[in-house]
Amino acid sequence: MKIEENSVVRFHYSVSESGQPSLETSRDRDPMAVLIGHQNIIPGLEKAMIGRDAGETFQVTITPDQAYGERRDGMTQRVPRKHFKNAKLVPGMQVVLPTGMGPRAMTVLKVGMSVVDVDLNHPMAGKTLDFDVEIIDVRDASDEEKAHGHVHGDGGVQH
Repeated sequence: MKIEENSVVRFHYSVSESGQPSLETSRDRDPMAVLIGHQNIIPGLEKAMIGRDAGETFQVTITPDQAYGERRDGMTQRVPRKHFKNAKLVPGMQVVLPTGMGPRAMTVLKVGMSVVDVDLNHPMAGKTLDFDVEIIDVRDASDEEKAHGHVHGDGGVQH
């Protein structure tokens, strides 16, 4: 079965910044499961999967505009230190804080006595990424998965 909109795809991947060692891989855990056409993964990777079959492997380079976007100036914020549970904050550290719009990933820039300066850009914003992908299996999404916009069951949400 070829991957198309409303396909459920389970796959392994490794990702690196172009010309650099791998930043992350799924090969040491269960495959990732996504519902194609519902913005569950970055646009460039989703587009690269369309038309492929289970068992295929491929490499693709994805530019920032099809990944996590360009870095934007002015995306820094000063946050009271009391909002950080981890007392061992260091510049460059990735943290996730709850916000009114859900959890938000950020990078620590500077740690003061009472405030922490953070960068709200995605850590991979502005980067060209190389993906190495192995498609494990492909199936049609259930009506419930399509309605909810994500995979249920094996590798997906349990609810």
